Amino acid sequence: MELVPADPTVLHPFPDQPRVVLLKPLVKSPLIEAGEYSYYDDPDDATAFETRNVLYHYGPEKLRIGKFCAFGTGVRFIMNGANHRMDGPSTFPFPIMGGSWSEHFDLISGLPGRGDTVVGHDVWFGYGVTVMPGVRIGNGAVVASGSVVVDDVPDYGVVGGNPAKLIRTRYSEDEVARLLAVAWWDWPAEHLTEHVRTVMSGTIDELEQAAPRG
Repeated sequence: MELVPADPTVLHPFPDQPRVVLLKPLVKSPLIEAGEYSYYDDPDDATAFETRNVLYHYGPEKLRIGKFCAFGTGVRFIMNGANHRMDGPSTFPFPIMGGSWSEHFDLISGLPGRGDTVVGHDVWFGYGVTVMPGVRIGNGAVVASGSVVVDDVPDYGVVGGNPAKLIRTRYSEDEVARLLAVAWWDWPAEHLTEHVRTVMSGTIDELEQAAPRG
């Protein structure tokens, strides 16, 4: 029997479950990048991810999402456009209200940012996670439901809380280095299809043995 990889170009991988969407064929904004097979689950309107789940996104900072990420319902990315000045008496953004106040738009357009928000490969986000601007979340990380991520998350780290703190790491430092070296998310789809069981439930040794040669 021929092993056929899943199709990364379809919007709904489960035709009878419109609540699940693949992000790569969904997103149109040049400010959002999504890797193959990363998906979002929402019973209300999963296709509105760009407007309901990525907020205050006026650029130039980008949201970069890796491959094979799982986003639970209500995950939201707060982008740098949400920032207000805090170096004066008032934090209110007067210039966006219009009138003569708009002449002072430089007071909010030049606010410092933390750069792109970056999500690695194979990251699992629980229900209702909030990610603040400029955060970098490592490969293989897990973010617990309801977390507010304000700082970077290490590769294969498990974080939770508000603000999110490192609870534990899924593997030792040496094991993480091996997992990053094998980088299964970059394997050809046909090869990955042959070794899905190893990727999901195998040991690191088995994963290394299954890696493509050459």
